[in-house]
Parts: sequence; C-alpha cells; structure tokens
Amino acid sequence: MLKTITRELKHHVPFTLVGTFTGSMIMLLFVYVPSLKAVSEPLFWGLHPMHVLLSAVVTAGMYRLHSKGRLLPTIVIGYLGSIGIATISDSLIPYVTEWMLGLPHLHAHVGFIEKWWLVNPLAVAGILIAYFHPTTRFPHAGHVLLSTWASLFHMTMAMGEQVDAQTMLLLPVFLFIAVWVPCCTSDIVFPLLFTRRKD
Repeated sequence: MLKTITRELKHHVPFTLVGTFTGSMIMLLFVYVPSLKAVSEPLFWGLHPMHVLLSAVVTAGMYRLHSKGRLLPTIVIGYLGSIGIATISDSLIPYVTEWMLGLPHLHAHVGFIEKWWLVNPLAVAGILIAYFHPTTRFPHAGHVLLSTWASLFHMTMAMGEQVDAQTMLLLPVFLFIAVWVPCCTSDIVFPLLFTRRKD
C-alpha cells in the first residue's frame, strides 16, 4: 500500500505542477490588473463546488474500482474524501497561507457550511455518478486544475492592492502544497485505505 501511494504521489506531480503554473500566471495577471480582483469571489464559489463534485467522482470511483463496495460505504467514503479534503485544499490551507503572509482580507470560506445548499448536493451527485459508473482517469486531471484555481482565487480574495515580492514568490509554493497532498490524498490514499484487494 505504501509503495502504491508513493508511486501515485510521484505520478501526479506533473499534473500539480501544470496547475500551479497556470495558477501563477493567473495570479500575475490579477496583480498587474487589480480590477480583476473583483471576480475572485464568484470564481471561487464557482470552482470550489465543481472541485467537490469531481473529487467525489474520483474518490468514490477509486473506492468502487478497488473494492466493489456497497452504496452506503461508497457514500460515506466519497463524502468525507471530497468534502473534507476539498475544504482543506481550497479553504483551510489557503487561509493558513494568507495568515502566514499577512494578507489583509482573511476569511476561511468553508463551502459545505457557508453554501451548504450547493456544495453538499454536488458531493452526493458525484458519489452517485461514481457508484453507477466508476472512473478516475479524466476526472483526476480536471480535479487538480479545479482545486488549483479554487485555492488560487481563495488567496486572491485575501490580497490587498499591493502585493510584495515575498508574497509573489511564496504563493505558488503554498498553492502546490494546497493541491498536491490533499488532492492525491482524496483521490488515491483515502479510498485505498478502505479497500482489501492488493491490486
């Protein structure tokens, strides 16, 4: 299991690097065109729920493919893996990053609480999709990009008008961490912990 997890984490570094690069380019655009910052909030609230949906598809799909699990365990694992880890990736790690960098407009933006009527039904929809048609390959690539951009727009919401060089250098590093570990944990590590088959 440890070898599988290590191999999968290494395999998904390129996905995350591409996402981080695109996020860094978007961040630069926001820094040089400050008026764009106004779209950070609607973009976050559009991307975070979609991230939860894809995360649920992949997490529940991975569990189904490796265990042929029943509906109730699939719902529990899919929900905890998508809502819990998407919240860490899109909201909590960015919030801690913003706090560490002293960004002026801090807010956690916890989706499954603040917009429960949107985020939770999408998680359930993703789980049901995975239960009846489990797949992981395409949704994971999309999941990584959505997570990157959701985390990014959480951070751009917190930025002020002036962004110093230290923030510009450190935000991409934290963006990579916010996506790579939680997303791979959600998609790969978490569901595999509950499977019995070695393959």
